[in-house]
Amino acid sequence: MSSNIAQNYPYSSESEAARAATVVGILSGNTSLASTVKAESIGLPDEERWWVWKCPTRACPGLLHAAGMAVNAHAVYTLCDTCSRTYLR
Repeated sequence: MSSNIAQNYPYSSESEAARAATVVGILSGNTSLASTVKAESIGLPDEERWWVWKCPTRACPGLLHAAGMAVNAHAVYTLCDTCSRTYLR
């Protein structure tokens, strides 16, 4: 059984305020991505800091930021700040 839920280590961490601002920035100009995130994730629990991961997309220098909890998996739903792809962590 394959999955896109990563088994890798976090790259860094960021504050809740920085995470929220980054996610809003990523979604603000992309209504189709915002719709996808809304359909595939639910809210995040209250935390002061969130992990950040390196984007696994080949040649993408971006970082993955927590956007919610996945609806159908026990994983964090993440967005890349460069290529705007979604991943489960």
